[in-house]
Amino acid sequence: MCTLEKRDGLFILTITGNDEHRLNPILIDSIRASLHRAKIESESMGPTALITTAHGKFFSNGYDLSWASSDPDPEQAQTRLKFMNKKLRCLVSDLISLPMPTIAAVTGHSSAAGFILALSHDYLVWREVVLKAAKITAGMGVEWGIVDSAHDSAEETVVAAARLGMELVKRNWDGKAYAENRKTVFADVMAALSSDKTVGSYGDIDSNDSNKAVSKL
Repeated sequence: MCTLEKRDGLFILTITGNDEHRLNPILIDSIRASLHRAKIESESMGPTALITTAHGKFFSNGYDLSWASSDPDPEQAQTRLKFMNKKLRCLVSDLISLPMPTIAAVTGHSSAAGFILALSHDYLVWREVVLKAAKITAGMGVEWGIVDSAHDSAEETVVAAARLGMELVKRNWDGKAYAENRKTVFADVMAALSSDKTVGSYGDIDSNDSNKAVSKL
């Protein structure tokens, strides 16, 4: 699903495998677990930053709709879709609340919910070709202020993200203050997430609908 490693004072979260990294409850929970681990371990570290990247040609190609539609019961299929929405909201909340700068090193295609995942980071570093399927290049994203920098290869993208991460670490951030400032900037987003009773901290027990959704995994 994903791995988390510490490298030169940075956390590197990598979505593993060579598939499309479609977001389903298992993958989202794996990412959230890594974020939770980074949050806990950062408490005994100095200033740090998180880089999220992925193997293969895709950063994330959105929701795993095949997982939702695989249930022959239409009501159950809708429950699964709602469950993925709940999970994604929790993941966005986790990223906004994380006590460190976050960088999405997008080395592959990103669309729909996968694009939301990327946008939930503080900084976006993109491989030049990744958005062409969505009729926008990374270079255009830079011009429009969506993307912080664009690069020619996956390797250059990750290197640029690490370089940015080290620059941020050198600013000697107070992680808790950084998280509070971010939550203030995104107060409207946090209010919307907080108004959804399905959004909670990592490890919270899911609702009955959630149990229904995973009952046939």
